[in-house]
Amino acid sequence: MPEIQMPKLSDTMTEGTLVAWKKKKGDKVSAGDVIAEIETDKATMEWESPEDGTLTEIYVEEGGKVDVGQRIAFIGEEGEAAPKEDKKAPEKKEKKEEPPKKEAKKPEEPKKEQAETEKPASAKAQETETAPPREKGKPVEAGVSPASEFREKKAEPERPSRPPRQESEARVKASPVARRIAAELGVDLGSVKGTGPEGRVTEADVRAAAKKKPVEAGVSTAPKQPAPLPLQGGSRIHLSGMRKGIAERLVQSKAPVPHFYLNIDIDAGPLMEARAELKSGGEDADTSKITVNDFVLKAAVMAAVKVPRVNASFDNDAIVQYADVDLGIAVAIEDGLLTPVIRAAQDKSLREISELAKDLANRARNKRMKPEEFQGGSFTVSNLGGMGIDSFSAIINPPQGFILAVGKINKMPVIDNCDQIVVGHRMSIWMSCDHRVIDGALGAVYLKELRHLLENPALLLV
Repeated sequence: MPEIQMPKLSDTMTEGTLVAWKKKKGDKVSAGDVIAEIETDKATMEWESPEDGTLTEIYVEEGGKVDVGQRIAFIGEEGEAAPKEDKKAPEKKEKKEEPPKKEAKKPEEPKKEQAETEKPASAKAQETETAPPREKGKPVEAGVSPASEFREKKAEPERPSRPPRQESEARVKASPVARRIAAELGVDLGSVKGTGPEGRVTEADVRAAAKKKPVEAGVSTAPKQPAPLPLQGGSRIHLSGMRKGIAERLVQSKAPVPHFYLNIDIDAGPLMEARAELKSGGEDADTSKITVNDFVLKAAVMAAVKVPRVNASFDNDAIVQYADVDLGIAVAIEDGLLTPVIRAAQDKSLREISELAKDLANRARNKRMKPEEFQGGSFTVSNLGGMGIDSFSAIINPPQGFILAVGKINKMPVIDNCDQIVVGHRMSIWMSCDHRVIDGALGAVYLKELRHLLENPALLLV
């Protein structure tokens, strides 16, 4: 039987973390048995055995990260041993072949550099050692004693230890205050033009030069941000594979995708009445009742059928318009967010969409989803109304063309058709659009159709 490799459980997955083994070495397994939990860049999900047999070998311990395609286990027939040669062969080749190549080059380069740096140093040493004897052999100039000449030659090596700025500043006429201010502000007095008597540099000249210096150099004068303070009683939480994937994907969306936002307020009174009628008709079980969110999902799909140009995505030099409306549903789970997809939602009734949405959300929270169930999607609906959020805007899930953000239904005073102030129900919906695919006018047409469907929920039952 073949070795079991890390599967590619999402379209963007490059590595997976083996969270937990549900079976241990030596256990018998059947195809479909859950043998491990694997964390991808999108979710942590249970992974089923593709084979019948015995879990003969486990190559990756719990918590280990493995690239897609690398082996993680071996499921063999009873008595069949896992291959041992393949496991050690790659390691031997790497140890024998790669290190000698690197070590053969690295020792030679430092030797060359050392030889080059050592030669000038030795040459300088010889010059300094032989310099005094040469000076003794030279004729003594008139008026100069050999002792004084020797002192001058001896003093020369000490000059390079002085900073060049100090030598230039020593020749500049400047007041003591100007010198002190120049040292504090890091201004080279040699580059300052003095305005005092006989070109003397004053305090004002130094301060003026300090102000001009950052501007001329193109350096910002804004103060540097302080380094973060060390943790005091807190903790540093490392990113999970899913949270890391969310961070990377949202940066890919928000940065290059030109977002713009449209907002409408829906008269949710008719929705509340339709929900009340269903409840009075006996539909009150939490597992089977049609919720307000189900109405929103169905209306979003029907509006996309009426305005098909929004059911599209951007693809370099073209816009891809989809034949089916594959509806993504944002589901909050413990590690972040997952978007299971209802395929060909335009062919599903309100009841079918309601049942599929509940089933997908439940399996997403319990890590029982299959990769194909949360990949792709034409657009996404995200509803935070149940969490008490009045309204919000969402980030597009690329390569989708838009995402709907649905808030909760609020009671508020409204003016009816008779110009009377009455209590009404309003629900806010935001539409985040990719401007490369959807223009403002097109988005407005879609939201107009969506409003019409939600304010006339009987149309959603047809």
